[in-house]
Amino acid sequence: MCGIVGYAGLEQAAPILLNGLEKLEYRGYDSAGIAIGREDGIEIVKAKGRLNVLREMTDDGKTISGTWGIGHTRWATHGEPSTNNSHPHYSRGKRVVVVHNGIIENHQELKDRLIKKGYRFQTQTDTEVAAQLLDFYYKGDPLDAIQQALIRVTGSYALGILFQDFPGVIYAVRKDCPLIVGAASHGNFIASDVPAILNHTRTVYEIQNMEIVKMTDHDLHFYNLDGEEIEKQANHIDWDAEAAEKSGYEHFMMKEIHEQPKAVRDTISARIHENRLDLSQIGLSGEQMKSFRRIYIVACGSAYHVGVAARYVMEDLARVPVEVDLASEFRYRNPVLEEQSLCIVISQSGETADSLAALREAKTRGIPVLAVVNVLGSSIAREADYVMYTWAGPEISVATTKAYSTQLAALYMFSMELAREKEQISMETCEALVAELLLLPDKIERILADKERIQW
Repeated sequence: MCGIVGYAGLEQAAPILLNGLEKLEYRGYDSAGIAIGREDGIEIVKAKGRLNVLREMTDDGKTISGTWGIGHTRWATHGEPSTNNSHPHYSRGKRVVVVHNGIIENHQELKDRLIKKGYRFQTQTDTEVAAQLLDFYYKGDPLDAIQQALIRVTGSYALGILFQDFPGVIYAVRKDCPLIVGAASHGNFIASDVPAILNHTRTVYEIQNMEIVKMTDHDLHFYNLDGEEIEKQANHIDWDAEAAEKSGYEHFMMKEIHEQPKAVRDTISARIHENRLDLSQIGLSGEQMKSFRRIYIVACGSAYHVGVAARYVMEDLARVPVEVDLASEFRYRNPVLEEQSLCIVISQSGETADSLAALREAKTRGIPVLAVVNVLGSSIAREADYVMYTWAGPEISVATTKAYSTQLAALYMFSMELAREKEQISMETCEALVAELLLLPDKIERILADKERIQW
């Protein structure tokens, strides 16, 4: 859940990177660092602990001059939390500087090879291996070095990369870890998540697996792993920066608890017309729904608990047997999947690694997948056969509230539609359930309005 921010533009980069990293603090971290490029080299400042330590070291970024750079908040996976193990990491001579989210699974094998080539390592991290590997394959062409290095890497990653020989240029690439690009009037951005750049732009490009980004203060280029330039369509983020702020609440969790009525209302209301369900946007036909003999629900964490609750509703209303799996177990247990079944994958972000792997496992076995996700254009949404969005807006708090509520509301509606198509409930019963569902946001509001008495 580490955070990445990168900026190449017309303004000083350090304050922008620090502010962007602050917006990603909700992802959790134990250290932070930034790398700022200049004509004479790349300056790196990093520290163990909270972001405030880095702010004090750099006087809120004022002591480091430069208009392009990358920043990172690290959550330790390889090596203890320390200043030395903090990102950014660099190759010998700082020719290549890297920030990285994810896990390089074959890092020890790559490290052993590089040591035989004369490389020396200063940290315990898998990320330094990426920096040194890029340096090994760098022969003057950054794009070629990235291509050569990444075909030898096993695992997941989102990388922000600086090459000392290319002032003003930032490269980025991803595989199974979220990464976006933002375009603003004063420069371009990379980031792990939208809140990091919302104060500057709402024009965002979704980077797909194995796509490479090359950006300067005024140019954006996208390539596939073969080095061929590709065209990408920009997306507009509808929710504003205020939606990612606390809006007067003490913390994000309290804010999002109070956003549940709106989130549930938005998720429900768009799918109910004249007191009748309309799930046609999902793309599943009535005949398909009638044919399903079994449902597999796969998710992680709190989304898994949504699946457990939904199983009771689905089996009760539609009389279809339902199995619920933790995605990490589903992908490894070699599941026996029945024909004429549906796999439902639930994920707030649409980027949950185990859930994405489970989705791919189901599809390789010929089972269609319905994704219940909150983020438009996310990996799970793109790869699923059918999508049901939850429209909860940004959820910053790690402890889920409105995402859980909207996922459950969505699966209640799906269960009702499935039951009606299978003729397990009448149209009158379905309409009565819809009428009750429409009352739910107001009931949540009444509960929240009574919070002082309930707390007492």
